[in-house]
Amino acid sequence: MSDSIFKTLSEVSIAGKTERKGNLDYLSWATAWSLLKRNYPNSQRMVYEDPSTGLNFFTDGRTAYVKVGIIVDGLEHIDYLPIMDYRNAAIPVDKITSFEVNKTIQRSTAKAIALHGLGLSLWIGEDVTEASPVVASAAPTKIALKVDDENWDKVASYINTNKAIGVDAIVKNLEVKYKISASLKSAIANMTA
Repeated sequence: MSDSIFKTLSEVSIAGKTERKGNLDYLSWATAWSLLKRNYPNSQRMVYEDPSTGLNFFTDGRTAYVKVGIIVDGLEHIDYLPIMDYRNAAIPVDKITSFEVNKTIQRSTAKAIALHGLGLSLWIGEDVTEASPVVASAAPTKIALKVDDENWDKVASYINTNKAIGVDAIVKNLEVKYKISASLKSAIANMTA
């Protein structure tokens, strides 16, 4: 069933539906949600709250992140996204406002929808400086990631920035784009310890 969901959603054209911020194309959360609901009307969004605080974000005391799940036909994909400023730098927890939390929840919504296939092509090659064409593909080819290859510095920076979400969430997010070997999972675990 999940294969058919991914196939269906990855074939939905997003051409002409994207917006541009700087040199990056993105699909707004509202457009992504609308396209998802047209194909799977019973889809649901889950915005998780920290049980210890009741807030709709989680913190390690220094920075914070949101956790958003999208459920399509009983299959949930969860995205974890740091609360960031306009430069994509993590905001110290004592400087976070409800505006930034809300904006991050909406961005995380679009990313969690993309994990089901809709608009996933926008994140392929996101670490490349030139803009990639916006073309949806049924099964994106994953990059074999290795320590010290050309992608490693950006991945290591992502790992260091997102230690608070834990090894499993970091690996899950990276596996959208990269092939992660068992030895690489160990290296990631060591970096988050």
